[in-house]
Amino acid sequence: MLTRYPHTRTHPRPRTRPRLVPLAGVLILLAAAPAPAEEHWHDLYEAVREEQIVALPSLLDWLEARYDGQVLEVELERDDGRLVYEIEMLGPQGQKVEFEFAAESGELVGMEGVKIDAMRRKETP
Repeated sequence: MLTRYPHTRTHPRPRTRPRLVPLAGVLILLAAAPAPAEEHWHDLYEAVREEQIVALPSLLDWLEARYDGQVLEVELERDDGRLVYEIEMLGPQGQKVEFEFAAESGELVGMEGVKIDAMRRKETP
C-alpha cells in the first residue's frame, strides 16, 4: 500500500530551472522567466532557418576569433521588444564577461564585465 504524506505534491512542480533547447543544431539556454514565452522553440528554429535571426554558431565563432575564454552560458531573451543573445564567458584570469548580440543582425550591442581587454586575442598580421 502506498502511503501519501501531506507535504508530497501530487502534481508536477512548475518549471523554475533553466532548460536547454535545440536551435540550429546547437543547444542554447533559455532562462525560464525572462525568455520569450510566446515563442515556441520551433518558431525560433524556423527563424534561424529562414535567416530572420542569426544562428548561434556564427556568434560563437566570432567570439572565439576575437576573445580568449570559455563559454559558460548562452541565453536568448527578449529585451525592449527585440531578441538578444547573451553569451557569458569565463576569461583566462577568471573574469566573467557577458556579451550581448542583436539576434536579428548578429551585431554586438553590449559587453559588461571586468578585464575585458585582457581577454582580447592579439591580431595576426
